[in-house]
Amino acid sequence: MNESNQEVVDILKKTNAVVTNSHFVYVSGKHAPEYVNKDYVYPHTAQISRIAEIIAEKYKDLPVDVIVGPSIGGIILSQWTAHHLSLLKGKEILSVFTEKQPNKDQIFMRYYGQYVKGRNVLVVEDVVTTGGSVKKVINSVLKEGGKVLAACAIVNKDPKNINPDFIGVPFDYLAIIGMDVWDEKDCPLCKEGVPINLQLGYGNQFLEQHKDYPR
Repeated sequence: MNESNQEVVDILKKTNAVVTNSHFVYVSGKHAPEYVNKDYVYPHTAQISRIAEIIAEKYKDLPVDVIVGPSIGGIILSQWTAHHLSLLKGKEILSVFTEKQPNKDQIFMRYYGQYVKGRNVLVVEDVVTTGGSVKKVINSVLKEGGKVLAACAIVNKDPKNINPDFIGVPFDYLAIIGMDVWDEKDCPLCKEGVPINLQLGYGNQFLEQHKDYPR
């Protein structure tokens, strides 16, 4: 298991992207006492640039041609990572993204698939909770004829289960935050009746489906 990059953790805390001691519902439906609000780090261009630079440095020796990330946050991350990798390699590294569909698939739109065909790809993501989005991006790259060399996330919330064997390609991350993640039925916070956080995450959607949960 990798250790967290302290510089990355410090950046996330400095930008107030890490919120603790509450009861959050993730997009995956899982519950946790911590939340990484990645949207808080993206407005700080110097900070997200530095995080992307760390990713680029990690993969500078791989023959990467294209960086791919899932929308929305992955767009910014893929752009900055491609920028820094281009500087390190002295050649242009492309950046494209996939878009989430109503069925939750991640596919290439805007003819972006043509930029991965026959090329070596690095997939980047900000936060992984289940790893589902990363796997869907990888599948889309493969369908378009690209080769995925590796995948990397800023934060891995479940390093025990989200690993290279699960993702299907070499996979790494920069930080571990929020390892206490539960299915709804196993959530100790639910059993204690701890109020759901409605400011961050998907608490409102959860309460719509659970009218009897304590407000």
